[in-house]
Amino acid sequence: MSWVENELGKASLGDQRLTKRAKVLLERLISQPSASLPTACRGWDETQAAYRFFSHANVTDEKVLAPHQEATQVRMAEHDVVLCLQDTTELDYSRQTQTQGLGPLSSETQLGLHLHPTLAVTPDRLCLGVLDACVWARTEEDFRKSGDRKNKPIEEKESMRWINGYRQVCRVSETLPTTQCVYIADRESDIYELFIESKNQHHQADWLIRATHDRRLLDEINISDALAHAQALGEIEFDLPPSHKRTKKHVKQTIKTCRVTLHPPQRTGQALDPVEVTVLLAQETSPPKGEEPVTWILLTNLEIITLEQAIEKIQWYLSRWQIEIYFRILKSGCNVEKLQLEHIDRLRPALAMYMIVAWRVLYLTILGRDCPDLPCDLVFETQEWQAIYVVTHRKPPPPKPPTINTMIRMMAGFGGFLGRKHDGEPGPQTVWIGLQRARDFVLAFEVQNALRKSTICV
Repeated sequence: MSWVENELGKASLGDQRLTKRAKVLLERLISQPSASLPTACRGWDETQAAYRFFSHANVTDEKVLAPHQEATQVRMAEHDVVLCLQDTTELDYSRQTQTQGLGPLSSETQLGLHLHPTLAVTPDRLCLGVLDACVWARTEEDFRKSGDRKNKPIEEKESMRWINGYRQVCRVSETLPTTQCVYIADRESDIYELFIESKNQHHQADWLIRATHDRRLLDEINISDALAHAQALGEIEFDLPPSHKRTKKHVKQTIKTCRVTLHPPQRTGQALDPVEVTVLLAQETSPPKGEEPVTWILLTNLEIITLEQAIEKIQWYLSRWQIEIYFRILKSGCNVEKLQLEHIDRLRPALAMYMIVAWRVLYLTILGRDCPDLPCDLVFETQEWQAIYVVTHRKPPPPKPPTINTMIRMMAGFGGFLGRKHDGEPGPQTVWIGLQRARDFVLAFEVQNALRKSTICV
């Protein structure tokens, strides 16, 4: 079974022709993830068919993602622990003035959508797929009232997306009895109602989030006070990935942890129960001169007693950077902010399709590092790996498929990866460019074979 069939074969679009078109579209988009829809499609007829597909009433983002989500859960069942990463990003379509139904972003002059996905990732950072996704456009009224929602019920706030995301992780966790599902999110998810939600769920998924509030405890002190009196468990060292604010850096942190009971905040017309949580502090001990120390305060329902347990939770939190990489692939690799579709109802299923493409790029990038010795035909079709091999080595392919790592490095070479000793492993950018070139080679070989057969027939 091809990977496209695996991700979309169980699509329920009400018409087998629509399902067939969805598979063709996914193949076209993965072959040229950075190209526009007309460029990715083969000719005007296929381009028109793509636009008709996205405008069909049966084609929604939920239905496009559903079979991929099912395939993701199958992959999750193969692992003891799966990290469910959540975050929100803005998709700016201010330049796509023809698209109707968009809403304001950070300012009223910026128009676009908000995307809030859940990525299923192993502790080794292998992305298993998109588990859930919320896509919405703010109304102008929502934008104007965004600063006046302090006393509103949580159900009326955009913050509800974090709780809905956690509920979905709990539902999935209930179907995977041998897999520990851990919900992981950044500062925006520090919501007391989320902690309450974890107590109320029939099947609770574990959670680990970064704190943003110095919350009050039942014994009338704050989290920071409790941490100040906690004993240090030890130290951890790691390389912090680069971001738009800093370069890659080596960090050494002191680890502290304590178990506390949070004092419930006051809510209008609602009485909340106290919640017991573990607080974990990781603070950089000797930051470079002029730099703020890298400090994280993490909250979790899980108990942390040993240094090894604390380090495990920090490594889990560091895996959250995978969703930032995913957003980069989606925006820079797939160019989703350049999609030119007439209405949000067409844009949403197109985004869902590109979300599967972005997962595939991230999956291949990490798979070559984590499982380098597996045969490449587990994830590459025969014509794909053979075409890449022939173009790279200028000789017929071997009877035995090369390893995944060998094939991904060859493919990334078409995207600019040099493969020198100090270069490390290929990154997402060289992989997504290499994928485009690889599909060109496959097409060239298909044409060559067709010509050869027609010559033989004559």
